[in-house]
Amino acid sequence: MRSLFVRNPCFVSTFKSSSWIHHQIKLHQSPKPPVRFSPFSSNHHLQFSATKAFKPSISNFSAAASSMGAVLDEEGLSRRFWIKFQKESAFSVFSPFVVCLASGRLESEAFRHYIAQDVHFLRAFVQAYEMAEECADDDDDKDAICELKKGVLEAMRMHDSFVQKSIMQEWGIDLAKETTPNSATVKYTGFLLATASGKVEGGKDPGKIATPFEKTKIAAYTLGAMTPCMRLYAFLGKKLQPCLDPVETSPLYRKWIDKYASESFESAAQQTEDLLDKLSISLTGGELKVIEGLYHQALKLEIEFFSAQPIVQRSVVPLSRVQDPTENHLVIFSDFDLTCTVVDSSAILAEIAILTAPKSEQNGPEDLIARKSSADLRKSWDVLSSQYAEEHEQCIERIMPSEPDEAFNYEGLCKALDELSDFERRANSRVIESGVLKGLNSEDIKRAGERLVLQDGCTVFFQQLVKRMVELNADVHILSYCWCGDLIRSAFSSGGLNVLNIHSNEFKYAESVSTGELIRKVESPMDKVRAFKDILKTSGEEGKHLSVYIGDSVGDLLCLLEADVGIVIGSSSSLRRIGLPCNC
Repeated sequence: MRSLFVRNPCFVSTFKSSSWIHHQIKLHQSPKPPVRFSPFSSNHHLQFSATKAFKPSISNFSAAASSMGAVLDEEGLSRRFWIKFQKESAFSVFSPFVVCLASGRLESEAFRHYIAQDVHFLRAFVQAYEMAEECADDDDDKDAICELKKGVLEAMRMHDSFVQKSIMQEWGIDLAKETTPNSATVKYTGFLLATASGKVEGGKDPGKIATPFEKTKIAAYTLGAMTPCMRLYAFLGKKLQPCLDPVETSPLYRKWIDKYASESFESAAQQTEDLLDKLSISLTGGELKVIEGLYHQALKLEIEFFSAQPIVQRSVVPLSRVQDPTENHLVIFSDFDLTCTVVDSSAILAEIAILTAPKSEQNGPEDLIARKSSADLRKSWDVLSSQYAEEHEQCIERIMPSEPDEAFNYEGLCKALDELSDFERRANSRVIESGVLKGLNSEDIKRAGERLVLQDGCTVFFQQLVKRMVELNADVHILSYCWCGDLIRSAFSSGGLNVLNIHSNEFKYAESVSTGELIRKVESPMDKVRAFKDILKTSGEEGKHLSVYIGDSVGDLLCLLEADVGIVIGSSSSLRRIGLPCNC
């Protein structure tokens, strides 16, 4: 097993100028367990023990992010924004710079560059607070902004003291040589100061802003552009602090992380959020949408800032090697149901059958295949769905280890999933016997597939990948339990993705009408992993390909483990319940 569990905050970060397929992490050979990591955008390569960098499971990432926002008022605007966009913070957590910092092995030159850039941020924050203070109409708001500004000024004094005492004395590094802001720093500071001056898209010309209310609105916009940075730094501090190795982590890095993990910084972040909430109370729905856009843009620019930090050392996150298209074949696999789709395809197919069925069982002479009435089909489907859910839960309970394994137990996991495979095959047999899948017209299936809603970013990701398939020396395969490959093909064809290789079950047809029978190819976890291995065997010499598997459920677990990189979409409870006790 050579793998890595990745918890993705959204669908895969699409292939931009630099993408997650260009990153590496050491491959684990069976029977060692995978490391849990998330993809990110950067061009740097890391080479250190990833397990030391982030020991806590990334499967709890969203919960950790949520808990950071839990200190806020449940009805507050700031809390709602953080909850909405918190998953994107994973791209900063798993940037090469932050991962190296958490590992304790970040090179001093990279840290020196970072804190030099941080000075520019602090100066922009002070200036933005001054501008917001001028715009605020309420004396209490002015006082609150003034206090926040004092906090930043104090942070700057601490920063200077920290630099003088720690960096110059311990490492002999002179920060005076590093004074020019890089492009990512300029983007954020320019965005912040433009916002504070009233230059907001969709807003009034700054020269025409005259009334106190209009000025207060600018103060709210400014806080909207500052708040996510405060929250992100507080989140990073608390996220990284437990990961620090007491021996390997430099005291200098520990001081820096402790600063942002401190209660005083959390308090400052919360004060900024509280003030944003207060300033936003009187704004219209349209103005609140402007603030939301500013909040999101600020968060993205802050994430870009972390990704832009230069890392000279060889380090890896999250792949094992640079993908060289001239040497290695990139093979990307993806599950379909609930990985690519919003709704499970079985429910879609059942609904097509129910909606196109006759009102009664009186089938006309032109009907090639006798069908149940729509009412009877609805009853049958409801029974099948309830039975599947109940028995699936019972099966998961049976195959769960009574006690967590001390080491990764691949054989035990395969045995458990073999039992789950038997259950899946029995469930499909019941569906066939029920007649629910009889009489579906292939054209109806095609139309349903073309209208199928896919996860945000899914189509764009595959479109960009397909455009670069030759350049990347890549193939894409969809491995799915779906009963009907035609539905999958139609879903992707609407996005011009006819070149994807589909591996699933298929309907049997009689003159374009389904007979109710299935050509059963991929029904279970064991079928999936066999298909996965067979595809790789035909994809070139062993060791000459890089495999990536994207899935969402326990049925994908073996493929996630077999792949060089496994990416988990969503938060499947059954996947966690089976995978974690087995030390996956």
